[in-house]
Amino acid sequence: MRIYEIIDEDNNLSVGVLFYYEKQKTYIIELSEELDEWTAPLLFTNLVRQKRYTVPRELSIMWVRERIIPSGRQNISDILRNHKLESYDEMKFLELSKGKCSQDSCYIKKLSELPDFAEQRRLHNLTNCAILDDNNILCFFEDGIVRKIDINVLSGIEGFDKVIENRKLFETCMVGAGGYYITFNDSIDVDRSFLYDAGIRIPMTLSDFKAFITGNVYDTTQTCDALECSRQNLAYMIKRDQLTPVKENVKGSLFLKDDVFRNMW
Repeated sequence: MRIYEIIDEDNNLSVGVLFYYEKQKTYIIELSEELDEWTAPLLFTNLVRQKRYTVPRELSIMWVRERIIPSGRQNISDILRNHKLESYDEMKFLELSKGKCSQDSCYIKKLSELPDFAEQRRLHNLTNCAILDDNNILCFFEDGIVRKIDINVLSGIEGFDKVIENRKLFETCMVGAGGYYITFNDSIDVDRSFLYDAGIRIPMTLSDFKAFITGNVYDTTQTCDALECSRQNLAYMIKRDQLTPVKENVKGSLFLKDDVFRNMW
């Protein structure tokens, strides 16, 4: 992760922080709460008016692309050669230009640590999520809060009706870059602020959840050892519905320990 402060040079104002997650090639901008609709960059005016200060990744990358040479530029090969670049790299061009463009007076400066306001907001970022059978999502946050969220509560979010209607799409749910959102098929995002405020708070922690998995889930080898049977016998038990895996793949399966023990009685 790389961190940059966004500074409005003309107004001598810190606009916020730009995060770049290299593996996911994802940008997230955290705006300062000192901004108003008159001092915020034009692209973010509507967010600031709504008092939303975390910029979604689509809008963040739009801001970045306003400030760099587009990949489709006619003489892009010459530009790459001049800068000794083997391929087009958005972040490299942003650093070379210091984030400056003709539309405003903003530029970026690399930071070695987070400003306090950005560090504080990260407490509401996601650490994990788990989908449940009843169209709910279990969300774990940095500050230890756990919430169970009915996906129907999120129906007003653009594009989310597709998730509600399609179980396979729902099952692609995962935490996005930096924990700022969950994403479905890496295309439909839900901001962590919606999730943090929605649903039912569950009196448990991620440590509790991990402890349950560690103490109550057996893999195929452990199950065979406990039942004193071969993998072939185990496959026969599964086929006869005597034992149901909680997760299956070609290398083996996972079972709840209590289900295994019931087959020992």
